[in-house]
Amino acid sequence: MKKILMLTTGGTIASIPGADGLAPRGSDEIKSHLGSGFDGYEVTTREIFTLDSTNIQPEEWKIIAASIYEGFRTGGYDGIVVTHGTDTMAYTASMLCFMLKNPPVPVVLTGSQLPISQPLTDAVLNLRCAFAMAGSGRPGVFVAFDRKIILGCRAVKVRTTGFDAFESVNCPPVGLISAAGLSLREEGLPPAGGKPALDTTIDTGVFLLKLTPCTSPSIIDMLIDSGIRGIVIEAFGAGGIQFIRRDFVSRLERAAREKIPVVVCSQCLYESSELSIYQVGQKALEQGVIQGYDMTSEAAVTKLMWALGRTRDVAEIRELFAHSLAGEINVPQTE
Repeated sequence: MKKILMLTTGGTIASIPGADGLAPRGSDEIKSHLGSGFDGYEVTTREIFTLDSTNIQPEEWKIIAASIYEGFRTGGYDGIVVTHGTDTMAYTASMLCFMLKNPPVPVVLTGSQLPISQPLTDAVLNLRCAFAMAGSGRPGVFVAFDRKIILGCRAVKVRTTGFDAFESVNCPPVGLISAAGLSLREEGLPPAGGKPALDTTIDTGVFLLKLTPCTSPSIIDMLIDSGIRGIVIEAFGAGGIQFIRRDFVSRLERAAREKIPVVVCSQCLYESSELSIYQVGQKALEQGVIQGYDMTSEAAVTKLMWALGRTRDVAEIRELFAHSLAGEINVPQTE
């Protein structure tokens, strides 16, 4: 019988209707609906907090990471399941990939689009998938949703109401659940081994900027003047940043002068950015921006927060972004 620690944080999965709409309840709301499908597991439940995931922020990421690490140290668990609201689950999962080094057991986040008490809920299926992965013996941080197992740093919420709410972006799911059971894609799983470690030192002074054709470059000055310490830009296509009329390149030069790392990824959900292809990207590269390649925006933001928690040296941050730490990036191989 697999020993599973289930940490609950609120979210739709634990919500019930109230005068002000759906509001999350505690772990008892989930436990009361587990039923016979979970008879093969010895489940220990700990309630961390009861929050709509909209209110789960960096302070809560640290608490979740520390609670998971405590489970590593003391529990003898085969796996850990974290129930979480869907709206910010991708951010939490990405950050946990960086805060938790060498997890010794699977850590699986899941939630639902309908409360677990609803007759047509997707919650029970998602929990069963999460428990299956948690009991698989394959360490890492994952999201389990709609019969898919996704690396935590590759999960993105793409639908507001559909049960297939999450997709694995620029990386196939590492696991699928079908009539054949749980099938894992071995080459996609994180390597096992190494001493587990917890590192929750981050710098939250990071801003995500999505460019539009009319965005004023002065926003870069505003961000720098406000004390922001890192910027992620969602650029156009393969990484285009405008320099005619609305000249972002000169503002990027100021960011470089003031040693503020700027990471550039694409607004396109799929495929990789590559700033060297077009003039509009090469001019940005000349100002020292860091390429995000095929990272999700969630992974780029959380990795930059984590990197800034290590160092303010832009060269060192560039080096961290040049390597995959948890499967979050595919860096093109140079000749």
